Amino acid sequence: MRTVEALLLSLTLCLGGGQADNGASTKPNIIIILIDDMGINDVSFHGSNQILTPNIDALAYNGVILNRHYVPNLCTPSRATLLTGKYPIHTGMQHFVIINDEPWGLPLSERLMPEFFRDAGYSTQLIGKWHLGFWRKDMTPTLRGFDHHFGYYNGYIDYYDHSNHMLNRNFSKGVDFRRDLDPWPAANGSYATDVFTAEAKRVIQDHDTSRPLFMVLSHLAVHTGNEDNPMQAPEEEVAKFGHIQNQKRRTYAGMVSSLDKSVGETMQALADRNMLNNSIILLYSDNGAPTVGIHSNAGSNYPFRGQKESPWEGGIRSAGALWSPLLKERSYVSNQVIHAIDWLPTLAAAAEVPLPPNLKLDGVNLWPSLSTNGEPQPRRLLHVMDDVFGYSSYMRDNLKYVNGSSFQGQYDSWLGDLDESEDDPFSSFYVQHVLSSKVHEVLGSAALTNERITELRAEATQRCPPNQQNYTEPIYVCEPLKAPCFFNLDKDPCERYNLANIYPLQLQLLEQEVEQFRQSALPSARVPRSDERCDPVLHGGYWQWWNATILPNSGVAKQTLPLWSFVYSILALSLIYVQF
Repeated sequence: MRTVEALLLSLTLCLGGGQADNGASTKPNIIIILIDDMGINDVSFHGSNQILTPNIDALAYNGVILNRHYVPNLCTPSRATLLTGKYPIHTGMQHFVIINDEPWGLPLSERLMPEFFRDAGYSTQLIGKWHLGFWRKDMTPTLRGFDHHFGYYNGYIDYYDHSNHMLNRNFSKGVDFRRDLDPWPAANGSYATDVFTAEAKRVIQDHDTSRPLFMVLSHLAVHTGNEDNPMQAPEEEVAKFGHIQNQKRRTYAGMVSSLDKSVGETMQALADRNMLNNSIILLYSDNGAPTVGIHSNAGSNYPFRGQKESPWEGGIRSAGALWSPLLKERSYVSNQVIHAIDWLPTLAAAAEVPLPPNLKLDGVNLWPSLSTNGEPQPRRLLHVMDDVFGYSSYMRDNLKYVNGSSFQGQYDSWLGDLDESEDDPFSSFYVQHVLSSKVHEVLGSAALTNERITELRAEATQRCPPNQQNYTEPIYVCEPLKAPCFFNLDKDPCERYNLANIYPLQLQLLEQEVEQFRQSALPSARVPRSDERCDPVLHGGYWQWWNATILPNSGVAKQTLPLWSFVYSILALSLIYVQF
């Protein structure tokens, strides 16, 4: 149901209240560029010289570098958080990502960000990844607030044939690519980053500027593809990184470079339509990089501890930047603690999009602080509460609490340290690369001088403070699988000095605050079973909703599909290849 406020606003827009005299919308366009699994050390505005990202860096330097931007540590919870403004524990989306064959998703009782913006007159577009459930048709993007979706439903696809193959399940390989609700084989063979960029440019070029645009460009990059061929990038991009010895890391660099080009082309398209003068651009990674382990891509979160799906800063601290001409202050590094829960109320406030008062959001509106480079507001953030795997991560201001860990502590160390001997040979011309980038050409701030870029980069580069004491001494060692730990992030952002043994009362207070969050947690929405009706062989070789699908011999419980299904699979996939 639409709220009274939304209906009144829609009426106002119909009467012309949302348009300028020249027919253009007065509400700002909202563009969210969501990167998948990129490490905070994999953009060069944070100081690394191994992979140069001049377009992303130019966006950050011309806008606001979000130096303390936090996210949930896993794909599905992070995306649910962005679109609801709530912690995963308050939507049932904690603990897990959605696997293709599991019949669950983001509960339909939750109203999502695109719904509020659409009610306010916006054209709402999702390009790329969804990963919030598709077993029911009404859980897919175009039935959850997006006017248009071009992309895929699952956690990842092959970069070229856009298939998803679950090697640990007895299901056929299926294509996961759609234009709205229809399978879309026309993109087969094209690199996913390029395909999504082309669609973003098309949406922008065809956009009716009498309406504001809300677009989420949700990239596959730099997540791995299918497990049998995880690292994929155009050869010409990979060839730029001969200075990187490790083949996996070199291919990853090509994936990042393709993504950086995409940012430049997307910004150019907005400039060509004269839309940048009234737009807000948000760019960030959904979680830290998985340096090792499941779906590892060799990304780097160094010098932060840990990685994706861990309680440490390396899993929950995200590379992020915000740009808009509506910001009163730009070209600065913000140390305001901000979380993915905050983007719904923050962007809605910036766009004057009304939100119902009964939403019970966990996020807060930080637009006034970000717009003016205001004094950072104190925050309390629940980073992780996973009672299935038995770990939690919480922060009050600069005090960080960690209890337990994931994967028996396999990700608890400092991963992804880069060899300075493998710096890009052109890194000595770094500032010139940024100033000659496509993004800087369209944003064109004369105030962004060589000296200012150097200053901003130094301020955004994280270095662990010099050792005042040996952090391997027993009193400072953190063993979260044995006992809770806490850290002072202001003095120890790399989480080396466990203070739990020194300040036990403070530890007790933090534990009590975590317990208060636990009391408000909803049960997980996950349905932990495999539903064989999902098999692409039953859907013409595509992954799609399956709740209305009836299996042959449906009254019999089966671990595998009948023989005729495999024959049908061969025929169906043959027809798909003919279409391609």
